[in-house]
Amino acid sequence: MKNSSTISSKGQITVPQEIRKRLGLEPGDRVEFVVEEGRTVIRPARTEVNPFEKFIGIADPFPGGEEGIKAWIDDMRSDKDYE
Repeated sequence: MKNSSTISSKGQITVPQEIRKRLGLEPGDRVEFVVEEGRTVIRPARTEVNPFEKFIGIADPFPGGEEGIKAWIDDMRSDKDYE
């Protein structure tokens, strides 16, 4: 498989459609160029943002806090009905 692109005067390239599909890239996505073992690799840019951050605080706190969670887990582990 050989895909190529021409660099514009502004240093821009067009990522071939087959490569965009393979990487799951869509308009507006960011990519990064990484040098690995003497090769340059293009890959989707990884975000440092926690994807679950938007859900923090959506539910009420667990009753009893951290100790309540531990007690609930211990209770579930000791429940022999699930076996």
